[in-house]
Amino acid sequence: MVAIVKERREPGLTLKRVPVPRELGPHDVLVKVKRASICGTDLHIYDWDKWSQERIRPPQIGGHEFTGEVVDIGGEVSSVSVGDSVVSETHIPCQKCLQCKTGKMHICKDMEILGVHRDGVFAEYVRVPEVVLWKVDPSIPLEYASIMEPFGNAIHTALVTDLTGKNVLITGAGPIGVMAVAVAKVSGAAQVIVTEIKEFRKGLARKMGADTIIDPRKEDVPSRVRSITEENGADVFLEMSGNSTAFEQGLRSLTNGGVVSLLGVFPGDVSFDINGLFTFKGLTMYGITGRKMFETWQVATQLLKNKRIDLSPVVTHILPAERFEEGFDAMKKGISGKVVLEF
Repeated sequence: MVAIVKERREPGLTLKRVPVPRELGPHDVLVKVKRASICGTDLHIYDWDKWSQERIRPPQIGGHEFTGEVVDIGGEVSSVSVGDSVVSETHIPCQKCLQCKTGKMHICKDMEILGVHRDGVFAEYVRVPEVVLWKVDPSIPLEYASIMEPFGNAIHTALVTDLTGKNVLITGAGPIGVMAVAVAKVSGAAQVIVTEIKEFRKGLARKMGADTIIDPRKEDVPSRVRSITEENGADVFLEMSGNSTAFEQGLRSLTNGGVVSLLGVFPGDVSFDINGLFTFKGLTMYGITGRKMFETWQVATQLLKNKRIDLSPVVTHILPAERFEEGFDAMKKGISGKVVLEF
């Protein structure tokens, strides 16, 4: 089969032919990949940064976001059948630890991640354990199904608290940030404010329904937020940028008693006035990783199946797999939303 592989401990990926993973354990499923989308994590692996060097063991197939069709199942698989359309959770839980046993598989203590700890989905076929698969409604277009994993990040981040009538601030208008705009709007937010410096991404935020877009290079974010919230500040702050300055600006923009939902991954330690900006303001902060298994997937399915959210502005590139380099280049230049590869 054709696959996109991290062959060596250096920047770049290679398109090559590799064996189909046909040997299935009793709970394994073989899926024919129809669409796979590129994530920021894949870009880290492509660039071979410090994070990647510490985790990836070449040669290894990349990718973790995909949709496809079940073509073979292990002898004890019972939740999916050959012919089913499926999407997949990225986090592979051990199913034995305390977290897994108490309804928190998404933060399993001993989890593996597709495309990081084992071969990923940038290939014509992928072998995954039954536990991570979710049957997807065939009415959902393949391009949208392939990004249900990051869409789930947006849902999980936004819905840690009730957004009805709330002023919501989102820092960072990357693909997950702009999907969170739509989630906040459909969930009843009074207004959604976005901070972003890249013009292309400002455009995506507008298309997804942002009410106000602030360029932090040109305006003081806390002052502008207060001016459009009757001097109260934002009620809810969704941090999507992984930028420490944006994080501090968001905290300064929050009203006392506000809620912080933290998805952005920072490159290093973050320092801020925890007394003045957190404790004395009485804030509540949630750390977000992954998606709730499988509560978030059910919400994502219903929003897409019933056309409550349109993801078409987010999917900016659909490319055949052999043109994957174009997709990574667009991401590096900041001129893309989600890049979807066809296998």
